[in-house]
Amino acid sequence: MNSSGNETKQLKREILVKIIRAFLSSDFEEGVRLIPYEMRPKGSEVPYRCCIYKERAILKHRTIAGLGISIEDDDEQTLLSSYAKEAIKRDMPDENTLTVLEAACKGCVPNRVFVTNLCQGCVARPCINSCNFDAISIIDGKSVIDGAKCKACMKCVNVCPYNAIVKVRVPCEDSCPVLAIAKDENGNAKIDFKKCISCGKCVNGCPFGAVHEKSQVIDILKRIKSGKKVIVMMAPAIVGQLPCTATQLHTAVKKIGFSEVYEVAQGADVTSRHEAEDFKTRMERGDEFMTTSCCAGYNELVKKHLTEILPFVSDSKTPLFYTTEIVKKEHPDSITVFFSPCVAKRKEVQQNPDIDFVISFEELAAIFIAMDIKVETCAETEFTNEASREGRNFALSGGVAKAVEALVEDDLIIKTHHVNGLNKDSIRNLKKFANEGECQFGNLIEVMSCEGGCIAGNATINSLKPAFKKVSAYGESGKPLNS
Repeated sequence: MNSSGNETKQLKREILVKIIRAFLSSDFEEGVRLIPYEMRPKGSEVPYRCCIYKERAILKHRTIAGLGISIEDDDEQTLLSSYAKEAIKRDMPDENTLTVLEAACKGCVPNRVFVTNLCQGCVARPCINSCNFDAISIIDGKSVIDGAKCKACMKCVNVCPYNAIVKVRVPCEDSCPVLAIAKDENGNAKIDFKKCISCGKCVNGCPFGAVHEKSQVIDILKRIKSGKKVIVMMAPAIVGQLPCTATQLHTAVKKIGFSEVYEVAQGADVTSRHEAEDFKTRMERGDEFMTTSCCAGYNELVKKHLTEILPFVSDSKTPLFYTTEIVKKEHPDSITVFFSPCVAKRKEVQQNPDIDFVISFEELAAIFIAMDIKVETCAETEFTNEASREGRNFALSGGVAKAVEALVEDDLIIKTHHVNGLNKDSIRNLKKFANEGECQFGNLIEVMSCEGGCIAGNATINSLKPAFKKVSAYGESGKPLNS
């Protein structure tokens, strides 16, 4: 199991493993309290910060997030053992899915465009001539940008022949497609949850690992330990993440203590049929286009920032929604858990009373390590209900559109367009489609928040190419959707 070379992910996993092992031990509270000291014992190397005490303080905060508690609530005096006790006692996780580790946040300088010492004060003045906001002037023979006037349009950056003008970027802010994260008066990043669409791009964007998901691992493990019937709904993207087959993963998950395992690809098959029928109805009544509705990040975007496109969004529910219906029909009294590739599904789960908890792919990998479950050596356990090829390929960019296309009747013209990742440009285009009432690129628009699809979610642990290869092969093992 690799973390795509990302040391912040490896650090997060190491802490999760220690939290889980502490839970499985005879003294959970004491085991959690010792985590920072075990990871940075006296006299050990300090790899990231100025001193061992700073390192331990940051490890404490990462552990708080691993326990599912907001780091912002820490008063610096409360012991980790007290937070461990709080995690055990709580009934339900907190509403906000993300938390920011101020001690790890480096207080990056503001996003801005500025002129470096490479400026040659050239006669042509391309930077001044390109600026529409009168923000650039020449002082002592060098270009200077007035920050109060600059709109960061990047024109001067693009025209400078010496590459002397640069944009200083704050990674978390720059990665957020809806401007939901910004620095406060103290220079620390803060998330505006009224704007946040839970896409998780800030989690991946921060090179210091300062933006954390709040884990629900302890909530789930304590219910398994108490003998509850806990059923897993497994997103197809997970097949591309671990060194095993889907049927080996089925066995490994049972070893953790889960009662049953369902493929969310079953629900994807239901979504495909609903979206195909919805598309047919909309085209017959004269609509110019329809967008898919399976991506939780996109659905949050529509609700919070893109309401004008709502009339064009399919009325179909997500694969997770329909899978949950199947599970609750067969096991009405069960506790349901979703294995997720991204933060956005945590928000969707909060809005569905029939789904109780979420485990990210990162967290699942940590559980396997902590319990010494070697997934690649597990026996094969077949799924009771086999999902389709197209349903399993929902995890790949273009997969949803292909599934709908496979079910659309031959006499109905369908032209697909893929929005492969939400960013400021793609959101601007979607807004344009909505306002104009048409999309020149196609009449079925598949929208994926993550570039590459669910196999590239912020909580995945494998790189894109091998994940794509494995999920594609897994999809080919399924039956055709239209059979």
